Amino acid sequence: MPRVKRGTISMKRRRNVLKQVKGFRFGRSTKERSAIDAILHAGRSAYGHRRDKKGDFRRLWNIKIGAALSPFDLSYSKFIGMLKTKNIELDRKVMAQIAETEPESFARLVEQVKA
Repeated sequence: MPRVKRGTISMKRRRNVLKQVKGFRFGRSTKERSAIDAILHAGRSAYGHRRDKKGDFRRLWNIKIGAALSPFDLSYSKFIGMLKTKNIELDRKVMAQIAETEPESFARLVEQVKA
């Protein structure tokens, strides 16, 4: 029966793991066990933060719309409620862009919703 030496495979796996953590600090970039742990944590954080980013932008758009509505003595929630009753379907991203770059168009939208 031939003898199987496993050093080559384990060194290849170690090299691949350490390649992924290049640039990490301390033992996480040089020690295999810490590197595997760091890869798992980094992946979990990346996934969660990609999900968080969507909510962060939605909150930012809400704040921009609310700030643009303050001269009209209208709150954000009342404005969104009026949009729904009028069946005007504009997403918050577009409304925030209109409010920021074209205030005249946003004013016309507000007047249309109020009427």
